[in-house]
Amino acid sequence: MVRVIGFLVGLGFVGVLAYSLIIGAIAFATEEEGGPTAYDYHHHARDVSFPSDGPLGHFDRQQLQRGFQVFREVCAACHSLEYVSFRNLTDLGFTEAEVDAIADQWPIQVPTVDENTGEDTTRSAVAADHFPLVYANEVAGRAANNNAYPPDLSLITKAREEGAAYLYSLLVGYEDPPADLPDELQPGVGLYYNPYFPNLNLAMPPPLFADQLTYADGTEATVEQMAYDVTAFLIWTAEPKMEERKATGWAVLIFLIFLTTLAFLAYKNIWRDQKH
Repeated sequence: MVRVIGFLVGLGFVGVLAYSLIIGAIAFATEEEGGPTAYDYHHHARDVSFPSDGPLGHFDRQQLQRGFQVFREVCAACHSLEYVSFRNLTDLGFTEAEVDAIADQWPIQVPTVDENTGEDTTRSAVAADHFPLVYANEVAGRAANNNAYPPDLSLITKAREEGAAYLYSLLVGYEDPPADLPDELQPGVGLYYNPYFPNLNLAMPPPLFADQLTYADGTEATVEQMAYDVTAFLIWTAEPKMEERKATGWAVLIFLIFLTTLAFLAYKNIWRDQKH
């Protein structure tokens, strides 16, 4: 009796699976092909390289200073560098006096407490301070930017897929929507078409345009050059000790090669008269 019941239960399961398979096959065969999606218009990051790329990569200090200028004059109005201190700018080649001046003249004040009254107040930044936040919190940031919160840029090249190449491509990738773009993918009010952004439309207007600023070293400030420089600067903010890390890695690698060679020669010397 138990075997009969087990057989019937198994037969029921087989029947349900067969029914599901047939219905699924019919649905697949009769399904109409859907329209294009955002993925069909999305572009992967452009092929771009930076001096810091590769095991022998290094930072171009002059380029980093240009990138900082782009950040200060263009990006800093909306984006923060929460995890970077003003004094870290000495690594870019700025003198301590220049860093002190940059911190003191930074347009955003640093929150503090009045020692006399105990009330919240603000003060000018000093070299030891981190770059102050542009907005007090996310709610304030969204309220000022059409409900889009500008992300902190300290680690942005590490936080995004395709890294620095994505950031560069995004900055230079604004364009008019293609003629065949479906209505549901068209940029809405306050949005801008950029095929390097995952859903094609983002709230940030094109931040760079030609001759927007004047480089102190005379480099022509094209959109591509400014995007390249500020991306290099943000590679540095994400990993300011990269050069030291790579130098340490090469030193360790050379030491391991030497140690391995020494161990092999010692092995050969100790066991050369022994039969194996």
